Amino acid sequence: MPTRRMLLVLAPALIATPAAAHHGWGSYEARNPQTLTGEIERVEFANPHATIWLKTVGKTWEVVLAPPFRMINRGVPRDGLRAGMTVTVMGYPHRQKEEELRAEWIRIGEQVTQLR
Repeated sequence: MPTRRMLLVLAPALIATPAAAHHGWGSYEARNPQTLTGEIERVEFANPHATIWLKTVGKTWEVVLAPPFRMINRGVPRDGLRAGMTVTVMGYPHRQKEEELRAEWIRIGEQVTQLR
């Protein structure tokens, strides 16, 4: 019986742990939207969010995109982003990491994809 009680007490903490690991969007400055155009240096198409490293004039940005399943559902498959491509993103800079941006949309060629 004590083991069962212990499991009941610990269950909420075990379930909440993955959610706590996910960063909130409050870390980004929504009052300061930025639009960046540059060349993709690297792509990471993995959970929890796809990410590109975008080389712009004077800086390389780590651009946080949507989760891979959302990217695919909205028309950007895994091979839709490749190093060497030129893209434009609009998003919000991170409050502490000056080279990080959370993207709201991405333009690949003529296609604009909403990410949130």
